Amino acid sequence: MKDQEIDLYKYENNLLDSGYERICGIDEAGRGSLAGPCVVASCILPPFLRIDGINDSKQLSPKKREQLYKIIIREAIAYKVIFIPEEEIDKHNIYQATKKGMIDAVEGLKVKPDYVLIDAMPISQIDIPHESIIHGDALSASIAAASIIAKVERDHFMDKMDIKYPNYGFKHNKGYGTKAHMDAIMKFGPCEIHRKTYEPVASYLLKDRQIKFDF
Repeated sequence: MKDQEIDLYKYENNLLDSGYERICGIDEAGRGSLAGPCVVASCILPPFLRIDGINDSKQLSPKKREQLYKIIIREAIAYKVIFIPEEEIDKHNIYQATKKGMIDAVEGLKVKPDYVLIDAMPISQIDIPHESIIHGDALSASIAAASIIAKVERDHFMDKMDIKYPNYGFKHNKGYGTKAHMDAIMKFGPCEIHRKTYEPVASYLLKDRQIKFDF
């Protein structure tokens, strides 16, 4: 077994030794994006299952993510994907919206987990033993699996949005603030799926309102 795999299964192995079997990982994709949803995924992998190459989704190529995504959703005991739309993010802020999404992702599983491993964010509201791990997507296989599901599901969504809103390059930037994307916002204005409380969208909308008011 590779050193990376040994590290990634350390938390799971310790929990299995303690008698936990249905170990759930939770992660999100898209918190920092200027457009589109934040996607949260929860995933329970079978005890002792080892998936070669699993890692933090950000460290994987798109092709490798797609390959692992298919394996994970096929082998998982249960998984749940929650889309948090941009209007919810604008209304509640990204932290609170993501926390609610994580809770919903646990409660929406068809199998109740024995233990939950969460990437970074504490969610004390759930009545299941749990641990929040900083950089958990690079330290826990269960969290890494959830991160891959969330990332691939969100990428698929943003590819569809690229067809609907072709001016912004969503297929390439996935809604993140590249220079080309921000230049497009300044040129065309934000579209329906842009987060209105994120910069530079918020400043654009404020300036637009001021211009209309002046006239």
